[in-house]
Amino acid sequence: MQDDLLNILSNSNKEIDNQKLMDYLSNQLSDKEKHEFEKELIDSEMLSDAVEGLESFANKNDVSLFAEQLNKNLQKQLRKKKQRKERRILTNMQWVYFAIVLLLLIIVISFLVIGTHLKLK
Repeated sequence: MQDDLLNILSNSNKEIDNQKLMDYLSNQLSDKEKHEFEKELIDSEMLSDAVEGLESFANKNDVSLFAEQLNKNLQKQLRKKKQRKERRILTNMQWVYFAIVLLLLIIVISFLVIGTHLKLK
């Protein structure tokens, strides 16, 4: 469970030490380390936002469940977007094929009409 909590920000920003962040939130840092972390907190807006968001969870188990839910929702949205894009490409190609066939038919009919019109004269 603790590993899941440490992976919350794993791909986000390399400046953030996830272990230090979780230790800070659970009050496991010494006073000196806590002071150094708070200095970093002042300098980094992203880190301060992360701490603020994670502090809003009363139960640390909620953090991992929330992260899992966010990941599932993100994957679902990305899948839907990809499917829509693929459908759009296929429907656009059908219109291109239809337009090409229609133009060819118009050209053939025009050629036949002009050819028969010239033969009559």
